Amino acid sequence: MAARSWYAGFSQAFSRVSGQPVAFGGAAFLVIAWLVTGPIFGFSDTWQLVMNTVSSIVTFLMVFVIQNTQNRQTDALQLKLDELIRATHGAQNQMLDLEDADDDATIDKLRDRYANIAREAREAPGPHHPRTEHGKRAPAQQAESGSRPGQTR
Repeated sequence: MAARSWYAGFSQAFSRVSGQPVAFGGAAFLVIAWLVTGPIFGFSDTWQLVMNTVSSIVTFLMVFVIQNTQNRQTDALQLKLDELIRATHGAQNQMLDLEDADDDATIDKLRDRYANIAREAREAPGPHHPRTEHGKRAPAQQAESGSRPGQTR
């Protein structure tokens, strides 16, 4: 496996640490310490500016660190889902890399297709419905139509 870039490793570790309760406690402690020092500095403009500047810088940097971590996790999740789709017999391979589709029309068409399948399943009068959970024809219908199991339409 290739070595991670220093930034990927840093952002992963930083996100993990900053998401811990102790990190929240540390941030809360700094805010309380800043409030306690208010009377010492006479609630001056400089006293306020320090907090505003520090919080703005931390927020600005955290956006990039968290976004990097989220992008990596999303990519990993998509790869895992792609592998499950690829390895599942009868799954719709057109779902692979769907997040990289060039146009929204492809996604909208598939969303409408699966919304119709879900609506048909909800409207079915009982537990036996002519379509399976994947939207394929049930074995009885396949036999009637001459299609084979795993064959998609």
